[in-house]
Amino acid sequence: MELNDIQTIYFIGIGGIGMSALARYFRGHGAEVHGYDRAETDLTRALTAEGICVHYDDDVRHIPAKVDLVVWTPAVPQDHSELVWFREQGYPIKKRSEVLGIISKGKRCIAVAGTHGKTTTSTLDAHLLRSAGVDATAFLGGISANIGSNFVEGKSDWVVVEADEYDRSFLQLYPEIAVLNSLDPDHLDIYGTPEAVVETYKQFVRQIKPGGTLLYKHGLPLDDVAAELRAAGRKVLTFGIGAGDYEAYDLRVADGLMAFGIKSSVFNWANLLLPYPGRHNIENATAAWAAVHCAGAFTPGMPEALAHFQGVKRRFEFIIRRPDLVYVDDYAHHPAELQAAIAAARMLFPDRKITGVFQPHLYSRTRDFADDFAAALDQLDECLLLPIYPAREKPMPGITSELILGKMNLLNKKVVSPMELLTEIQNHRPTVLLTMGAGDIDKLVPEIKGLLL
Repeated sequence: MELNDIQTIYFIGIGGIGMSALARYFRGHGAEVHGYDRAETDLTRALTAEGICVHYDDDVRHIPAKVDLVVWTPAVPQDHSELVWFREQGYPIKKRSEVLGIISKGKRCIAVAGTHGKTTTSTLDAHLLRSAGVDATAFLGGISANIGSNFVEGKSDWVVVEADEYDRSFLQLYPEIAVLNSLDPDHLDIYGTPEAVVETYKQFVRQIKPGGTLLYKHGLPLDDVAAELRAAGRKVLTFGIGAGDYEAYDLRVADGLMAFGIKSSVFNWANLLLPYPGRHNIENATAAWAAVHCAGAFTPGMPEALAHFQGVKRRFEFIIRRPDLVYVDDYAHHPAELQAAIAAARMLFPDRKITGVFQPHLYSRTRDFADDFAAALDQLDECLLLPIYPAREKPMPGITSELILGKMNLLNKKVVSPMELLTEIQNHRPTVLLTMGAGDIDKLVPEIKGLLL
């Protein structure tokens, strides 16, 4: 079956950020789109407003009479009754990653991979390409403020995708340009060991198309696969701060913005501005800049486009920014991401008390990285921990937010319920507040904002 021939498509887990981008793609191509998700969100409401049929109870009676293709995400359990029914009835079923791989295979694909930085880098790539006049399609892992969506359809043959390592999904992609930001271990419930994580990333970059390019962060342990790729006719280039073929330099904070330069063997752009704080975002911007250069889309308007990058929802998103009060919401859910978000806040507000709220995501991740979570959260002045968000997992004995709390050296710390959190914020108004996590902590953001305004 050709994807363009699909008239009715059904998504199980349609509210996921990657699934909803695909749903928007098929809706834009004229298909009738239906789907299930377990809870109504701003994103599912937006899908409904765009003419997509979404329901929230796991019930096969909502399934339309004729479905040409079923798409599901591994975040949905295997015993989900709708998924089981589709399998029993013999419907064609594909994973989200398979469908994204099919769509992108016939295009010139920039795929952004890595444990951290994928969403910001891929969104920057799409923004810079489109600002340079390249009408790129983009499937993003967050809501771009510039685009206003996690999906945009372009008329050129370029497509930007976020290459998700969960469930080895990115092995469905065969990019022309692959960007690799980080190799920190994660999803050990899938991979088993950190070494298996690295080996799978190596497998991914071996899938770069003939004549294509690997861009990776300087210092990552990829010398062996880099040599393989070069011997096979691929280009291999690095980026980094103070190092790499694309080198960021002269980092500083200027009027609340990040100022820096990027240089390579063929250009030197000084005094660039990025409205996103933190060293990690300078690395992301350098990676995106390098990818656009490798794609041949470099223009004199790049610095202005970078300065007008409005960011991604829940990636160091300023909810309130006043002289007396700052509230930032961030998707950080890995220890390295917590460190980066807290360090970015320190860089912008070096003399202010920083209060952090963190909701751990997954029992397995909490178990695997409890020490690292504690060390990252110790960089705060005050920490409020919410209970673990389980997502797809069942509870594990002894694995709770108290496990992290007990390993922290910070004195000003406690575990609170969502209601207790709101009371704490109301009674002890912070001057700089960070809410962090990948679960449902974002649902508290409007209430917290209302208390602080």
